[in-house]
Amino acid sequence: MNGASAAVVLPSVLRAGLVGIAGLAAVVVVVLGALFAGDGRPGGVDARVRAVVDGVVPPRRDVALGLDFLGEPVGAAVLVLVAVVGCLLLRWPRAAVFVGVGVGAAVGVARLLKFPVGRTIHGDNLSFPSGHTAFLTAFALVAALLVAGRLGLGRAAGLVLVFGAGLVAGAAMGWAQVVLDAHYPTDALGGWCTALAVVPVVAWGVDRAGGSGR
Repeated sequence: MNGASAAVVLPSVLRAGLVGIAGLAAVVVVVLGALFAGDGRPGGVDARVRAVVDGVVPPRRDVALGLDFLGEPVGAAVLVLVAVVGCLLLRWPRAAVFVGVGVGAAVGVARLLKFPVGRTIHGDNLSFPSGHTAFLTAFALVAALLVAGRLGLGRAAGLVLVFGAGLVAGAAMGWAQVVLDAHYPTDALGGWCTALAVVPVVAWGVDRAGGSGR
């Protein structure tokens, strides 16, 4: 792989597929936000999913608490810092920028969406979309994109890696948030889709700012 290809954070072979996924994810976020705007109760799907995971006890509850910590400020900062330092050690400054901006943008958008949607849980706690789920999904997507680019994966293998990583991370954190009764399942879905919608756009923007966004 030549130096120019290694510098890109959104490989051209993955661009169309990820843009399509981002568009679908954005539609899901908008639809769910409209459905649950101003609501403070679980929907039908939420109630069914919560009934399945209700009553989780240690050690699975401890796993949920550990995953939840990764979405808290200290845990999230440690993950991002380690990734940024790793990118700098590899002499890939564009990737370091992508880690910080990509993850930060996904979490920021999730946080901003909470206010116009106004969905609540446990009183007046704004819940949609789940910022924890958006964070870990975004982190996994960013990491997988960088790995796919570094390895020079083709379209099919690259999309499987990136989408698969995002799916596993989102499902894990979403499960933790529901188990801990911090979010409704549809909040977690909204957070997952928020990350899917934001990260590819940020990747394109970082490449364009660096002169490789054609």
